Amino acid sequence: MSVSISSINYCPVKSISFQSIKSCEIRKNIGIIGDRIFAFSKGLDLNQAQLFEQKLEERRGKWNKILTLKNSPSLNKYNFIFENNKLTLTQNNREILTINSDEMGEYELLSNKILELENSLQKPLFLMKNKKIPFFDTSISNKTVLTHSISLINNQSIEDFKDKTNQIIETQRFRGNIFVEGVEAWEERNWIGKIIKINNISFKVEKNIPRCVAIN
Repeated sequence: MSVSISSINYCPVKSISFQSIKSCEIRKNIGIIGDRIFAFSKGLDLNQAQLFEQKLEERRGKWNKILTLKNSPSLNKYNFIFENNKLTLTQNNREILTINSDEMGEYELLSNKILELENSLQKPLFLMKNKKIPFFDTSISNKTVLTHSISLINNQSIEDFKDKTNQIIETQRFRGNIFVEGVEAWEERNWIGKIIKINNISFKVEKNIPRCVAIN
């Protein structure tokens, strides 16, 4: 069986961004560097947002405290691109605003721009950042002890899903990190509990990814 990577992707801003990349750096106990390191708080004051940003125990189960496509579907028309420490808000591949992610003073500019563009959103709203404990689903869910994760998706499983549902399905909607070719549909589910190697890096396959309520 010859398995190959068809694409590598990450989401700089939790839930409301998707970016394909040619290569990535993976660090133990973190994941793909840059993946989901930003998130927008929702309904938290500054002190609460800072606690949510830095402490896992402040995140668990609090899905309603960050902007997601489930609670703010109007954000689906936007994307964020993260390159060279610059975070750019775009719409239809057109730049709206770019900030320097190393300059905390510029974060408010981006938060205010989102509020300006979408009057359905309300203050307080803050852009949060954490490189060491990114805003993965596993860091927020109270149904797992995992905190860091990388998602792997089998293209053949998606093709099988398309055939069975007779629907056109964009792979981007799954927000997967690593997409692979050369594996029979759903074979990846037999990898749970096993160690796989990608470019001589070992990964433990922990669990299936549950159905995402934001896209279904």
